[in-house]
Amino acid sequence: MAKQAENVKKETVAAKRTSTLFEADNIKWMIIGGVVLVLGLLLMAGGKSKDPNVFDPHEVYSIRRVTIAPLLVVGGLIIEIYAIMKRPKAKA
Repeated sequence: MAKQAENVKKETVAAKRTSTLFEADNIKWMIIGGVVLVLGLLLMAGGKSKDPNVFDPHEVYSIRRVTIAPLLVVGGLIIEIYAIMKRPKAKA
């Protein structure tokens, strides 16, 4: 009886060690989402102005900074949510 209880305890400890919160597929999607987020933030940051004393609305309100970059940031967040919520494949 004691050996049986000991075997059950070893099996549960081994099962706890091998189970992970996220699998490789989830981590791959998290990395992709992080890259998309960083790309969007870099595009939103833009570059240096030629003359800091002159306001150039075409540079500040460009399509890249106002439309494309925020869409990439939102897309990256959606990918991150998908990566976290994705269920692992059933093992056969």
